[in-house]
Amino acid sequence: MHTPRKRFGQNFLIDDGVIHSIVNAIHPQAGETVVEIGPGLGALTRPLLERLPHLHAVELDRDIVARLQRAWPAERLTVHSCDALKFDFAALGHDLRIIGNLPYNISTPLLFHLLEYAAHIRDMTFMLQKEVVERMVAEPSTNDYGRLSIMLQRRFHMEWLLDVPPTAFDPPPKVNSAVVRLIPKTPAEIVVLDEALFARVVAAAFSQRRKTLKNTLGGLLKADTFAVLGIDAGKRAENLAVADYEAITRHLSSLQPRS
Repeated sequence: MHTPRKRFGQNFLIDDGVIHSIVNAIHPQAGETVVEIGPGLGALTRPLLERLPHLHAVELDRDIVARLQRAWPAERLTVHSCDALKFDFAALGHDLRIIGNLPYNISTPLLFHLLEYAAHIRDMTFMLQKEVVERMVAEPSTNDYGRLSIMLQRRFHMEWLLDVPPTAFDPPPKVNSAVVRLIPKTPAEIVVLDEALFARVVAAAFSQRRKTLKNTLGGLLKADTFAVLGIDAGKRAENLAVADYEAITRHLSSLQPRS
């Protein structure tokens, strides 16, 4: 018997109906490279391996790694015993299908880590805290809209698949959960710009959420530049669309000396 570990944020999925719905939504096919993050006790691993000849799993808890390796031979299940936040997903190739019941205590940093591998990913299907999914899909000028919304919406199409109650887990978390699918946008859908600069602009804008853009971005943009870009400097970070942040980034890039 495995005792869930608080430091790993472990809440194991036990509801067969929810498990069935998630696997059906993923609809895995032989020949696909499927990667499960945080397989835990194998609630999703087992039905996935009923449909796939091989699966990759990324797991930090060594007890669970040993349990998984006893349950399936390496030719069926390749277990990468490491921290998903540090894992090089590109090492597994291209057209990856990544899935998982993500540990809620690392879900946001993990989503940012996976952003770096968008070019290697076909889709991602995750169980997350409902509050995180609300932030991911939020519209501008709403309370849930923030840095996470903008960074993900720039690179992914997102689809809210289903809600999951606490009773679907052992132990039951104190929050509601939801399953979301992320599909990387095609190169034609993405404005080409300096990604690091874009991230810096968005982080600066939300560094003091209640302050106006004149205050948060004043160190990057001159007062008259806001007007040139058609942006009201009296607004707050949450009022700007992704395209506004892209316009700011492109403007700042144009000011940089060319090498």
